[in-house]
Amino acid sequence: MNYRKFGKTGRTVSEVGFGAWAIGGAWGDVSEADARAALHAALDNGTTFIDTADVYGDGRSEKIIADVMKERGGERPFIATKAGRRLDPHVSEGYNKQNLTAFVERSLKNLATDCLDLVQLHCPPTEVFYRPDVFEVMEEMVTAGKIRNYGVSVEKVEEGLKAIEYPGVASVQIIYNIFRQRPSGLFFREAKAKNVGVIVRVPLASGLLTGKMTKDTAFAADDHRAFNRNGEAFDKGETFAGVPFDVALEAVEEIRRLVPDNITMAQFALRWILMEEAVGVVIPGAKNAAQAAANAAASDVAPLPSEVIGELRNIYEQRIAPHVHHLW
Repeated sequence: MNYRKFGKTGRTVSEVGFGAWAIGGAWGDVSEADARAALHAALDNGTTFIDTADVYGDGRSEKIIADVMKERGGERPFIATKAGRRLDPHVSEGYNKQNLTAFVERSLKNLATDCLDLVQLHCPPTEVFYRPDVFEVMEEMVTAGKIRNYGVSVEKVEEGLKAIEYPGVASVQIIYNIFRQRPSGLFFREAKAKNVGVIVRVPLASGLLTGKMTKDTAFAADDHRAFNRNGEAFDKGETFAGVPFDVALEAVEEIRRLVPDNITMAQFALRWILMEEAVGVVIPGAKNAAQAAANAAASDVAPLPSEVIGELRNIYEQRIAPHVHHLW
């Protein structure tokens, strides 16, 4: 495992982290035993960054993480959580001191700690990024010793650019993968210049970039890949990176010929992301120990040749960009 400095937090973290959405919910059934095994495997393979949220399984993900930390003992990894999506309705006015404080207190309890490493506003309405009072509330929680750092999780590049205008924002979590390449332009340059830690989510486009899906792949009713393809429950860009399923499957077949024989397509896709210096950590999810170990191994994959990166760019521009580039 290789490690990178994580922005202005002063911490160094594994470049491949553990995304804990799948062990919380909305990815079909994941048993608690498998969830714990996945987390243990990630940590055993050098992972030192875990990303979760208070709404993943209504706190299930946070509680499993806390239990595993207790089992293992020793130095805790960097654990990032998120706040805001518990709001119903999920509106800008809900991002206030009373609600955010309550969310943080709940996560402190769920994660069994007295101070959270990082709290990210969880893909709030765009209006929130234009409200300095929200970021002042986060500053107050740092001063109070409830959180060490705060950041944002965003849907759009423009939201990320606005967020990093606030000097206290330590990190931005954003979707970036072979099917969502827009952040590699202005956003990554600005984030790097301002020493902001970049967390990359949805790195495998909800599993598309594992190369294991076909048009006949079936998803459980409680899997967002079944119920959110058109944004029925949350932003459609979170599901298959917003790319129409049939279009994505055709592109995957073009990508397959570029993958070396000694690695999986998932590892290839993760290594592509890690070629970007502005990225602090990528957070693939895992439903079991084998997936978690394989994800961690992507850190040891050799750098991709420039001609391969160029071919992937061509596939994106010709097949994928018309569907996603202008939206996020």
